[in-house]
Amino acid sequence: MKNIYGNEYLLSTIANMIKNGKAAQSVIFCGEKGSGKRLMAKYYTMSLMCESPVDGRPCGKCNACHNVDMGYHPDVIYAPTSGKLGGYSVETARAVINQAYIKPNNSSGRKVCIFTDCKNTDPRTQNVLLKLIEEPPEYAYFIFTCNSRTDFLPTIISRCVCFGVSTVTDEEAKKALIEDDCTPEEAESAVRCFHGNIGMCGDYIRNEELRRQVDLTKGLADSIIRKDEYSLNAQLFSLGSGRNDVKNVLSMLDKLIRDAAVLGRDKNAELIGCSRENAAALSGRITPYQSVRIHNKIELANKAVDCNVTIPLAMAALAAEIIEII
Repeated sequence: MKNIYGNEYLLSTIANMIKNGKAAQSVIFCGEKGSGKRLMAKYYTMSLMCESPVDGRPCGKCNACHNVDMGYHPDVIYAPTSGKLGGYSVETARAVINQAYIKPNNSSGRKVCIFTDCKNTDPRTQNVLLKLIEEPPEYAYFIFTCNSRTDFLPTIISRCVCFGVSTVTDEEAKKALIEDDCTPEEAESAVRCFHGNIGMCGDYIRNEELRRQVDLTKGLADSIIRKDEYSLNAQLFSLGSGRNDVKNVLSMLDKLIRDAAVLGRDKNAELIGCSRENAAALSGRITPYQSVRIHNKIELANKAVDCNVTIPLAMAALAAEIIEII
């Protein structure tokens, strides 16, 4: 299993739960995309299944740890997603429930069911799962990952232990990337864009499409700085109709807008966007109030994309609204 950087308090909390025999049966790991939610879910699973834990932490060497790490432990169930949005259907939830009631056959006496990226899970599915979470078999454990607690119904949240997974320092991110066979130059370039988000940094290095999206985001910022509606519209139109691609670029643009507002008040502030240079230029073009208004328009465009509105039309409307604000 990969080394886990940062999140020391979370790792310590999990170790204490395991060591004291108080492991939570239903857990939610929340954090932004690339922050390591899935890695933490695997770590918690390994902690539950380990045959020789050390002070509540998995040994990483036994057969159980190896099987969890490789993804083929027979008593670890990864629920499959379905549909255009990659959510979990009612049928999937019922199938997992049926499997949860089959007793495990391993030395830990536990079975783990994992639901990753639950942002598009239908409330009907959550209500089906709620019945199981309320009264689970004593050997069954349920792990969910999501971007935000708001992805779940309050009734689900109230019955789970929620942990926040945070990004790490830039230096820790560089170290992790180099350990993963990236060059120091690649690591430096990726961290400039995605800072301590190790997952997104790794994707940036290996995924040409993500690098194109970063360049496009910087181009959108330049168009806003120049108040060039034609260029802004053309670049947004070039995103096409791929929902995930559009949402990725809108998210990165939103972070640049946020950074511009922050730099308007503190030139040395810590930033989260993909380009300090673009954020600095934006801060000289738009006021913090305008930044908030643009942020609101980007959020509405994101919601429109989720609602299957014609994406090119939604992007054209966004371009016009941004130009009107500035």
